[in-house]
Amino acid sequence: MIFTFALATAIASLAPDANEITVYNQGFGLIKETRILNLKAGLQTIAVEDVASRIETNSVGIKSLTDPEGFSVLEQNYQYDLISPLAILNKSVGQKVRFIRTIGNQRDTLEGTLISSPTSIVGNPDGSSQQTYNGMVIRTDDGRIVLSPSGEIEVSSVPQGLISRPTLLWQIEAAKAGQNTIELSYLTQGMNWNADYVLMYDGIGTADMKGWVTLTNQSGIGFKDAKLKLLAGDVARVQPQGMAIGGRGGVVNMAKAAAPAFAEESMFEYHLYTLQRPATVANNEIKQLSLLEGKGLKVTKKLIIDSMQGYNGYYPNQGEVGTGDLKPQVRLEFVNSKENNMGMPLPKGNIKIYQRDSSGSVQMLGEAAIDHTPRDEKLSLVVGQSFDIRADRKRTNFRMIDDRTAEESFEINVRNRKEVSDTVHVLERHWGDWKVTDKSMNFTKADAITMEFVVDLKAGEERKITYTVVTHW
Repeated sequence: MIFTFALATAIASLAPDANEITVYNQGFGLIKETRILNLKAGLQTIAVEDVASRIETNSVGIKSLTDPEGFSVLEQNYQYDLISPLAILNKSVGQKVRFIRTIGNQRDTLEGTLISSPTSIVGNPDGSSQQTYNGMVIRTDDGRIVLSPSGEIEVSSVPQGLISRPTLLWQIEAAKAGQNTIELSYLTQGMNWNADYVLMYDGIGTADMKGWVTLTNQSGIGFKDAKLKLLAGDVARVQPQGMAIGGRGGVVNMAKAAAPAFAEESMFEYHLYTLQRPATVANNEIKQLSLLEGKGLKVTKKLIIDSMQGYNGYYPNQGEVGTGDLKPQVRLEFVNSKENNMGMPLPKGNIKIYQRDSSGSVQMLGEAAIDHTPRDEKLSLVVGQSFDIRADRKRTNFRMIDDRTAEESFEINVRNRKEVSDTVHVLERHWGDWKVTDKSMNFTKADAITMEFVVDLKAGEERKITYTVVTHW
């Protein structure tokens, strides 16, 4: 305790006068604060205790707002050897210690010299309040050696070098004495945010969407009434070894959700979201904040059969690829535009999709992940697989025309077991130089390798697609 008091007399900085946090969705944050220092003229040491324990020490910046020309930082140290029972005992080897042990109703005092610090401190299995100091070795004043004693231990003082909180120590030279307002900035690990969205689909082509920010602070320090900013984008960072020191929501009632509280702006090649009110972010806290809201979005449901999805290339041979029973993929698609009651750039995150059943209860349809999505771009959410529409695909003919040319014929049978009509998009993929020589229905060429058949099915209807393709490579 003597050392801690001595250090406190050297602290000339007050608590942050104002602070600003920018959190990146890559696991770190940028902290900017203004502080008032009580300086004397000349060379001096300033201690700042209340900084994040996971600070990146090579990122610290400090400048004077009061006297920029008469203020300079000559040296900076970061001390993080914190006071704890193990730390105190590790630094007390060779010093006198005293144990107080309770045996029945008797208290026994054991005094001696600590010759080996403990590797751990654990509670006794009998539930007593005494601690066992595993690995500790004491030489008593009468010459006995005591191993891993149990009880309460006392030391005469806190060893030098231990501090109660992580501390920045600056060696400063000031041209004149008095109060000096400085700006302190640094990066810290342990801060992150992500976007979570809820899409309430009505089942007939429209939806309401609500976006939330989920903010996590494990930096080792809390922030009171801070200006909070969130940066969305893929920021390049070098990852040096050991640069950091130290140690979701449910269904939303769309009609009653709070108005979005963030203002969005473009910055460089990223997007910045600024909360329009002060925020208090406690250490070891997960906080959710309203990000955006859109009502009456026009949404399209799309059933897709894509037998070759995931293949990066395929040339025909005697084996078959993409044949067998198939389940259509179900997608919901909409455009992120002002005309569609949206239009804010969407940070990457997860979207949970819900729909109300005939009784009015909310049911979850699926969950999809989105990447950073600019305005006016289309989102295509994979919700799940269709239950009542099935298909099977088989290759009905194969022959090699020459060493690098093959002819194949395919048959895709699509069945609608619903009591209502629906539309299925059947995608067929071929690589190389390919040409369809025969087909049972028309298709569109979506890109260089993909052809798309649009199959309209009445309730209970089955339709068969056949085609022949010649591929040269």
